[in-house]
Amino acid sequence: MLALVLAAINLRPGLTSFAPLIERIAQELDLSRSVISLTTALPVLLMGLFAPLAPRLAVRIGLERAITLCMALIAVALALRAIGHIAPLLIATAGLLGAGIAVAGPLLSGFIKRYFSDRMGTAGAWYSLCMTIGGTAGVVLTVPATQLLGDDWGLGLAMWFVPAAIALAVWLKVPAAGEPAGQQQGGLPWRQPRAWLISLYFALQAGLFYGLATWLVARYHEAGFSLLESNAFFSGFMLVGLPASFLMPWLAQRFGRRHWLMVACGVVATLCLAVITWLPTFSPVAICMLLGVALNGTFSLSLILPMYEAATPLDVSRLTAMMLCTGYCLACFSPVLTGFGRDLGGDYRLPFTALTLASATMIVLASRLGPRRTGA
Repeated sequence: MLALVLAAINLRPGLTSFAPLIERIAQELDLSRSVISLTTALPVLLMGLFAPLAPRLAVRIGLERAITLCMALIAVALALRAIGHIAPLLIATAGLLGAGIAVAGPLLSGFIKRYFSDRMGTAGAWYSLCMTIGGTAGVVLTVPATQLLGDDWGLGLAMWFVPAAIALAVWLKVPAAGEPAGQQQGGLPWRQPRAWLISLYFALQAGLFYGLATWLVARYHEAGFSLLESNAFFSGFMLVGLPASFLMPWLAQRFGRRHWLMVACGVVATLCLAVITWLPTFSPVAICMLLGVALNGTFSLSLILPMYEAATPLDVSRLTAMMLCTGYCLACFSPVLTGFGRDLGGDYRLPFTALTLASATMIVLASRLGPRRTGA
């Protein structure tokens, strides 16, 4: 459980730590919003493209050793950001980070299925909670850390190497277990319609999260709030997700009917996004907190879906790999298109309207993700 917790904590800070600094980095490196959004979009794209490698790597070197390799790659990418004041190098570290996260995600789902099969809801809740803690810490702590480190944003981003190194040290001591006979194929379930439904749902919620992680602060700043206030709203969005990311998987295990929880979260997210788009000055703290509950709820629930759908740890990794591959390959366009829409339209109303419509579509897909008739 310690290894799982530490790995989960390190899957998000490298991405979310950019949000509080993105405007400053863009100005200092003289980059457009579309280009600077690659620091978020590129790792998300690679998280999709590299995800299918996860089950094959698990077959070749073992589930535990593959996760250890991912932790090492994440640690290296974060360390390089200390010298990342050159745009190509900064974007390259984002790519390395995306590759490490891409392979780790499906493998950690299989890890939960292998070692916590009798309490997947609880283990999934801790997994989701710790991932959210890492993502929230990236938002909340990066700016203070940057100020303490001589106001060097490169060092502020690179300080997330420390928890990654700790996770790597723990995973180096996790014993490896071989895959059972008959589980040696690493292909993905591309021909299963339900796998596509799960993947598209994940794509929508991931696109919403990464679009907001990149541009929510800028949206509120444009609406007349100071950067300090805007960052506070975003911090509330992230912080309130902590209990939600733990509670939703637990409720799903306790009461079943996961899809109705997903529908409810989708409705709340859609209403909140509509307010942010057209009435951004209306109770921003409450709106951001409700949105944080809803989106962290959809994220944590989507993470546990493959654990209930598939029968074996490797099958869970396969389905999760397909979900992440499809989802992130589509979701990576959200930060770029949102930034492009802002550059094109002159304000954030147009791209945030698109995000609202995507959230409404997520409700429809969630309603189709009820339990299988076989009782899954």
